[in-house]
Amino acid sequence: MKKRITKIFSIALIFTMALALAACSSKSSSGSTSKDSKELVFWNVFTGPDGKNMQKIVDDYNKTNPEYKVKNVSITADDMYAKIPTVVNSGKNIPDVTIVHAERIKQFVEKGMLTPYDDALGNYPDIKEENYVKAGWDIGNLDGKRYSIPLDVHSFVMYYNKKLVEKYAPHALEDNIVTFDEIKAAGDLAKKDSVTAIGLTWMRPIFLSLYNQMGGDITSDGEKPTLDTPEAAKALEFLKSLVTEKYTNKDGQDPAQLFKSGKAIFYPEGIWMQNSLKDIKTLEWGMTNFPQVSTDKVVNWTSSHQFVMFKSKDRDDKRTQGVIKFLDYVRQNSNPWAEAGQNPASLLNVNDAKVQTLPQTFLLKDEKERATLKIFDYKYNGFVAEQIDKIAGDAAFGKVKISDALKKAQKAVEDKIAQDEKK
Repeated sequence: MKKRITKIFSIALIFTMALALAACSSKSSSGSTSKDSKELVFWNVFTGPDGKNMQKIVDDYNKTNPEYKVKNVSITADDMYAKIPTVVNSGKNIPDVTIVHAERIKQFVEKGMLTPYDDALGNYPDIKEENYVKAGWDIGNLDGKRYSIPLDVHSFVMYYNKKLVEKYAPHALEDNIVTFDEIKAAGDLAKKDSVTAIGLTWMRPIFLSLYNQMGGDITSDGEKPTLDTPEAAKALEFLKSLVTEKYTNKDGQDPAQLFKSGKAIFYPEGIWMQNSLKDIKTLEWGMTNFPQVSTDKVVNWTSSHQFVMFKSKDRDDKRTQGVIKFLDYVRQNSNPWAEAGQNPASLLNVNDAKVQTLPQTFLLKDEKERATLKIFDYKYNGFVAEQIDKIAGDAAFGKVKISDALKKAQKAVEDKIAQDEKK
């Protein structure tokens, strides 16, 4: 009998310990803290190499011994955006501050999920419009309230192989704008050497940049999506023609590897991708605007990482001031973020002499260039992006009929919007 009691007690103890470990694991993965904690939970989507740079910013801030230290919790974007509605609706485990993409802010505001900053900024007068890049600052101002503070403005541009440009397109970069006609001309010369003119990489910003250049946009009134349009069809047909005429990588070829191995002249990609090129000693590369149909309207697809505060009963005034103090520190100390390949939104860092030497800062050096930054800030951008990701590549490589693909994409977005409005 004694052995049996001992055994039962042992099983109970193991079960209790397992529950305790599970609870610890759950707390760690969510990054949640109690309202009495002196730790601010910071959710962000920086799970790649740039995550190390953000961790450095957080670590350096914590070394200043603030009353509320910051706990950095990186989550993949898909997982984070899936988690947010759940935690906000439950009122539990809501992060103190979160990085979201600029295009998501309108929908969060419309659903009443965000706490505005206005009432909390009194002690931090330098967090204001004139101290930030306009494209990043403006997107957080809705209905006369400030719902976000920008970290950066990140754009989809074009890398080029300096030696191959000198050989096949020596005058293309004289105005820092490479047109598709110039790319084709270079490609015609390079074909004999089995060199690809341009890689088709992330198709969403490629399509959107072209679509906007050709007079289109993803919404005409801020409410209804506009994907099934003549301009959208024209953009996809244009991309398909580049493939058909053999100016691009073949379907299944890795455009990044072509560029890295010196087999592609031009490589459209995000400014943040430069870190994957820096250690290739045989590659001399530069960065310029995304390729343009003409020089009349220059478009560089752009987004922005923004700090927001989701509504939480556990975030009192003191915790909120702790958040603002951290954001003001970031405003003054974003150089590590620039070194990650991003363009800080804080002009204090943009104008720093060291940051000015970085290749991506060409986008911010004058007002004319800044005017090229196009953020597709439609509140249903997420639904549109999902459909573009599904069809753009297949359309370019001739796997789907473009008119059918656009009709299906339009309907899919409209259906998602209808579902969302019922919630």
